[in-house]
Amino acid sequence: MTTDTALPPGRATTLDMFFAKLGAMNTPEGIAKGLGMTLLRSDIVVAPFGKSGTTWLQQIAHTLRTRGDMDFDDISRVAPWIEFSTDLGLDLDAPQKARPRVFKSHLDAHRIPKGGRYIIACRDPRDAAYSMFRFMEGWFIEPGTVELNDFVRACFLSPGKAPGSSNGDYWTHLKSWWHRRDDPDVLFMAYEQMKEDLPGTIRAVALFMDIELDDELAAITEEHASLAFMQRHKDRFDDKLMRERSIEVAALPADSGSSKVRLGQVGESRQHLAADVSQALDDLWHERITRELGFADYASMIAELE
Repeated sequence: MTTDTALPPGRATTLDMFFAKLGAMNTPEGIAKGLGMTLLRSDIVVAPFGKSGTTWLQQIAHTLRTRGDMDFDDISRVAPWIEFSTDLGLDLDAPQKARPRVFKSHLDAHRIPKGGRYIIACRDPRDAAYSMFRFMEGWFIEPGTVELNDFVRACFLSPGKAPGSSNGDYWTHLKSWWHRRDDPDVLFMAYEQMKEDLPGTIRAVALFMDIELDDELAAITEEHASLAFMQRHKDRFDDKLMRERSIEVAALPADSGSSKVRLGQVGESRQHLAADVSQALDDLWHERITRELGFADYASMIAELE
């Protein structure tokens, strides 16, 4: 792997440069190899849209299958990212620390490799968009150079550009998995409900993974999946492998001011998004979700899960 000399060094200061640097992170050959992998029937694929609880669910699943292993430098080394692992130098077919095998993906249900079992979490699009911006600012984007609302317009109001679903979009991802929510090989949850009931989330994941949840394992998992624990060990949940690759192929600086493990507050975005952007998200929800699925808004959709 060599640095793309066409990309100027440093973080992006425009959206065009952001997309260019983000696009340098993978190769068509690497993605194709990932999409062509063969999943075992026992495999677990954690596959929410970006910034919707993916790392959290990776940690829950890995903790459950290992009874608390933390001997890793990057959660995506022990629960590999299907779309990116080849370009990160990881072998998707290599033995994992424990069974079942666990993988990560942001692919929608139409494109994801078939044959495994899938854990999905949805999240309010406003909060997912805001969290994505905060994650990219300080890593791919120079703080203060790209405005939040411009980012949301480009990434969430322009289908196909969102960085959270491997060049797919939030709306396609949500609809594709919603249609499969009752399938026996799919566990579909809402991020907001996970925040309200972590013990219940752990029980649901353990049951789905066919792991017997005794009291000790439940306690270990609840501790290891807590915000306080993950913040104390945030270096293991901050995409170390992706950050190393971003220095090499996207000419990003080695220091990073962003972190994956944030507070993850429900509704935080409403304090920051402009009224016209919030309205545009509502309009797009109506166009992409309401017309097909009948839900007037995100809250009414996840109420269906309860």
